[in-house]
Amino acid sequence: MKRGYWLGVLHSHLPFVKHPEFDFFFEEQWFFEAIEECYIPLLLNLKRLEEEGVYVRLTVSVTPPLIEMFNDALLMQKFGRHLQRQCELAAKELVRLEGDPFYETASYYDERFRRILDFYHTFLGENLLNGYRHFERSGMLEIITCGATHGFLPLMSVNEKAVEVQIAQAVKVHTQAFGKPPKGIWLPECAYYDGLDVILKREGIEYFFMDSHGIALASPAPKYGVFAPVFTPDGVAAFGRDPESSKQVWSSKEGYPGDARYRDFYRDIGYDLPFEYVAPYLDPIGTRGFTGFKYYKITGEGNDKQRYDPYAAMEAARSHAQNFHFNREKQIDYLSGFMDRPPMVVSPYDAELFGHWWFEGPDFLYYFFKECHEHGVIEPINACQYLDIYPHNQVVSPNPSSWGDRGYFDVWINGGNDWIYRHLHLMSDRMCECAGKYAHEHDSLRLRALNQMARELLLAQSSDWAFLMTTGTAMEYSTERTKEHISNFNRLYEMVEDADVESELLERLERKNSIFPSIDFRIYG
Repeated sequence: MKRGYWLGVLHSHLPFVKHPEFDFFFEEQWFFEAIEECYIPLLLNLKRLEEEGVYVRLTVSVTPPLIEMFNDALLMQKFGRHLQRQCELAAKELVRLEGDPFYETASYYDERFRRILDFYHTFLGENLLNGYRHFERSGMLEIITCGATHGFLPLMSVNEKAVEVQIAQAVKVHTQAFGKPPKGIWLPECAYYDGLDVILKREGIEYFFMDSHGIALASPAPKYGVFAPVFTPDGVAAFGRDPESSKQVWSSKEGYPGDARYRDFYRDIGYDLPFEYVAPYLDPIGTRGFTGFKYYKITGEGNDKQRYDPYAAMEAARSHAQNFHFNREKQIDYLSGFMDRPPMVVSPYDAELFGHWWFEGPDFLYYFFKECHEHGVIEPINACQYLDIYPHNQVVSPNPSSWGDRGYFDVWINGGNDWIYRHLHLMSDRMCECAGKYAHEHDSLRLRALNQMARELLLAQSSDWAFLMTTGTAMEYSTERTKEHISNFNRLYEMVEDADVESELLERLERKNSIFPSIDFRIYG
């Protein structure tokens, strides 16, 4: 008998990265690795669950930059070549390791890549959006949106129109991709500020997700904590993250991903084997990197690693799914003593955790849904379903917050990245100015330049760049990307104002920074 609900949320996002000037570009590999290790394995397991008749309800954000990259012919051609290279390398590994104890692991990779390639060409029709649409139609997925380019909304709010456009453009792109507007949103970095709910409501958004302290520190205090949603003053539902279930999955030290049986992320043949052997599958500039072929399990501390056994790892994933279900059951039983309705546990994660950082993560989710189906105690649910069952909820003012380190805005504005905001604010002001000034413009070249200005502004606003500057990961690239978009915007602005648009430069920018091909700069009006 059902005793409570589980609302799982996977936030699928990568920044828009496209470099048509190169056949191989390192940062594009982020996208290809996410497809191969995370997005397709998740969709493959949803197909298995569908065929097995297992009840599934899972919420997934597919951000506008991801939608644009999935729809980009050049990027997907590159991904197709990437997948073919993976299959080629898998076949070579079978020859290299014949008679070796590692042959079993190599056979697993060969079968895995052939299965992914077949699924990509047949069921997905070479477009991952087809898979998301299929499972949304079946009811298994609730697909929500995000900011247009994952802009950190609280730090943009000095210009309300900049925030409005991040939401409005996201709704537009989502509607074009899935045939209907989104009801929910994953706020970029779960970042909320007072008054944001007014904009969300205006754009048709009915609910969003917050970190736990955003709900716990709300005024007045929420009666049920994070185990039931609350309504903001403007009537938008806010769902808070449950810290316990999040930590159990998220933490590499205390959570499941640190188990010694799981695949070690860092040991890869791109670093272990002779360079001339792996070179055809790495960056042509001659640097080592990850290939996705990893033969060792975590084992323990230090460099002494043992062979990765994928079948033992699957048993670990099954065992951890059972444990996760057991813990949620006990958690719900305890909470039921304090609530007049079945408790709901909200577990939001970055989707890329499942498959990329935690290779066995998609299988953990597969087994967890099997557990829910078998026991019938915990019902997977999405936000719309819950609000249909319980339409009356407490009204509070959520606390400004994010899910970043220390819970507020420090990660995205500090001494290492605060320089970007004076540029973003000026660009937003100039974009609004141009939207009014050139609202009735008829010159096609100037109109194209104005639309490209909007793209450059949105791309510069991506919270990914400020985040990477703080973490020191890809710091040089993120700094260059930010400066590039600022420079492109300013150059275009000058050309528009001088009525002297350089068509060659404009065409180059349209080809490279091609996000939102149908954007109309008047959205800033």
